[in-house]
Amino acid sequence: MATLLLSSHLAAAAYSSTTSASARPAPRFVSFRSTAPKGGRRVLASSVQPSSPPPAPAAAQPFRSMAPSETTVLVTGATGYIGRFVVRELLRRGHPVVAVARSRSGLRGRNGPEEVVADLAPARVVFSDVTDADALLADLSSQGPIHAAVCCLASRGGGVQDSWRVDYRATLHTLQAARGLGAAHFVLLSAVCVQKPLLEFQRAKLKFEDELAAEAARDPSFTYSIVRPTAFFKSLGGQVETVKNGQPYVMFGDGKLCACKPISEEDLAAFIADCIFDEGKANKILPIGGPGKALTPLEQGEMLFRLLGREPKFIKVPIQIMDAVIWVLDGLAKVFPGLEDAAEFGKIGRYYASESMLVLDPETGEYSDEKTPSYGNDTLEQFFERVIREGMAGQELGEQTIF
Repeated sequence: MATLLLSSHLAAAAYSSTTSASARPAPRFVSFRSTAPKGGRRVLASSVQPSSPPPAPAAAQPFRSMAPSETTVLVTGATGYIGRFVVRELLRRGHPVVAVARSRSGLRGRNGPEEVVADLAPARVVFSDVTDADALLADLSSQGPIHAAVCCLASRGGGVQDSWRVDYRATLHTLQAARGLGAAHFVLLSAVCVQKPLLEFQRAKLKFEDELAAEAARDPSFTYSIVRPTAFFKSLGGQVETVKNGQPYVMFGDGKLCACKPISEEDLAAFIADCIFDEGKANKILPIGGPGKALTPLEQGEMLFRLLGREPKFIKVPIQIMDAVIWVLDGLAKVFPGLEDAAEFGKIGRYYASESMLVLDPETGEYSDEKTPSYGNDTLEQFFERVIREGMAGQELGEQTIF
């Protein structure tokens, strides 16, 4: 799943390199602390204090014996790639849904508020800024009680500051707001790659995972599910059009450096919705992939050529090229701090070019196809067939550019 993220980010990173280090905000990290004011009520607090204290958790709303129609679910990241499908799946199952959204969504914010409301109907759409704790609390104050929450937030590009702003702080704000409205269960959309954290967004996600588990340990009435999917279909579809137009399939090394068990957005949304009521998924980390065996980039390319009825034609890029790019960018970032994100994007590309999106077996230290659970029915081959017929409409990659 090798990505060439550099091309989509270097221009912006170069522009920001003119900003001095002192002018850029230093990262401020948020953490829970348990306080016990008079009366014994425990509150969720933050080292980045909003102008008003976070609300004390409302009494957790027991819900697993209730019908879906009586169980309200809060979803943040509702206009994101996976979040939209999660909202639709929850609605399909009969849940009332409170969907927190940006006022503009879609690729480069092309959809306005009216389109967002129509896309997520009949969910109750609340426009708010999840990176602003006060604003989120105020905007959601009239939406309770909430029984469960699903957080589908993710930083758009994986930049250093953005990772901590979204993957950690905004996610923490979601938890604080959900607990303030009585949520008894929290489903976090994480990523399987956090098991080998070499990147800033992975560290940010792991920090929140740890605090989510600590919150459940402090309050037995509160539970969580951490969902760690493998690759998404759209992240593997970036070369379909170019190969269809006669170009070779590009891969790093021999095309066998890594593998994944990709899962469709619909199947992943269904798995996330399962976590609401399934007590067997409570207080667990849940890696999940799609059906079938793990596929290397070489096998993905061969599949694509077979579906197109063409002889395979590959370009094999030495992985050392990315190492050289990262070395240069790391050096430049020490002189021009605004380039730190460009260096991070290079590291992200290198990671996905060489690390498998599978469960890492702690006993062997190797990635394991067998230990990576499968779920759903949609296959990558079916996805490729659809993209060959219809193109990538609705699957645009935006900042997650692949080749």
